[in-house]
Amino acid sequence: MGDVVRAPWKGYFVTSFDACSQVLRGRDWLAPDFAWQERQGDAPRWNAIATREMTGTLSRLNAPEHTCQRRSLGNLFDRSALQRLTPTVRQEADRLLDDLAEGLRRGEADFASIVSERLPIATVGAWLGIPPEDHSHILEMTHDQVYAQELLPTGSQLAVSAAATARLRAYFTALVAGRRAEPREDVLTGWIHAWDALEPDRERADETLYRLVMFVTIAALETTGTLLSSMTSLLAEPGRWAWLRSHPEHVDAAVEEVLRYDPPIHFNTRIAARDTVLAGVPIPKDGMVHVLYGAASHDPRRNPDPETFDIGRGGGHLAFGSGVHYCLGAALAKLEARTLLTRMLERFATLHTVTPPVYAARMVFRRVTSLGVAL
Repeated sequence: MGDVVRAPWKGYFVTSFDACSQVLRGRDWLAPDFAWQERQGDAPRWNAIATREMTGTLSRLNAPEHTCQRRSLGNLFDRSALQRLTPTVRQEADRLLDDLAEGLRRGEADFASIVSERLPIATVGAWLGIPPEDHSHILEMTHDQVYAQELLPTGSQLAVSAAATARLRAYFTALVAGRRAEPREDVLTGWIHAWDALEPDRERADETLYRLVMFVTIAALETTGTLLSSMTSLLAEPGRWAWLRSHPEHVDAAVEEVLRYDPPIHFNTRIAARDTVLAGVPIPKDGMVHVLYGAASHDPRRNPDPETFDIGRGGGHLAFGSGVHYCLGAALAKLEARTLLTRMLERFATLHTVTPPVYAARMVFRRVTSLGVAL
């Protein structure tokens, strides 16, 4: 239908790889922040509690606020950070695969609930110092909260999200306060020191810290969990599984092809900062465009024969976005995926799927609720 296609509502779909990349990288395209929302007519939608809470997080900020907060975090997952996290990821992956093995001894097992959902919260929980007994509670709150980030949420979804948002605020506010009272040698304590130096108003500093910790946690859970389930669904097919077991040096390439073929998030939204033209289509100032990550990665001009899953492709994708809003946790998500895949290949020679992935009724933050596997 074209590189830029008018949506049924007030907006445009961006489908080609080059146009999507242009939007994500360009200075003329902004996140839908508070200023933009206040210029819109749909007050109930944009004034919803959960919507406004997420608009204050890093993914919805523009410069200079975005620049300041992003710099305060530093390079979260550089080489040294990943080296420190690798033993934790490996240990947690092995623990969860022990649980999976126990389930497989009885026949079928649900990979999504046993492994995919639990590895990301175990990893980020250990990194941020979140007690293991709170992990299930955080997962439940996150599953409910992300409805506010849907493109067209219903009133009932916004109500569910508002309740979850209030619980998340209470939890992470208490987490920041507890760490401030009892500092540790960890990343959250480092952020507290950084923001105390940047912001003399303690209350404002703690509000920013709450939003950062909450956002980083939520962003690390839904997307990575979906990646791990999609990876297993696509690769645990007898021919591919056997080939990868014989060629483990291609694990990284397999993860990249999963990200291209079926990205965890299928689209994101940007706003035109001024009247502009995108792929020949005029977009007015404040016009909304939806960057379709999946469509971009299946653009045959970028990835020939895009519907073929090819581990040796070496093609490009936009699964983690691009530009100033490139995903902070991309390297961590890849570490979790390749570590888990490597250990599964070593431990389960005949693993295969027996039921296809079942997805929650969402468009933006996709979530696999079940995936049956067996030996």
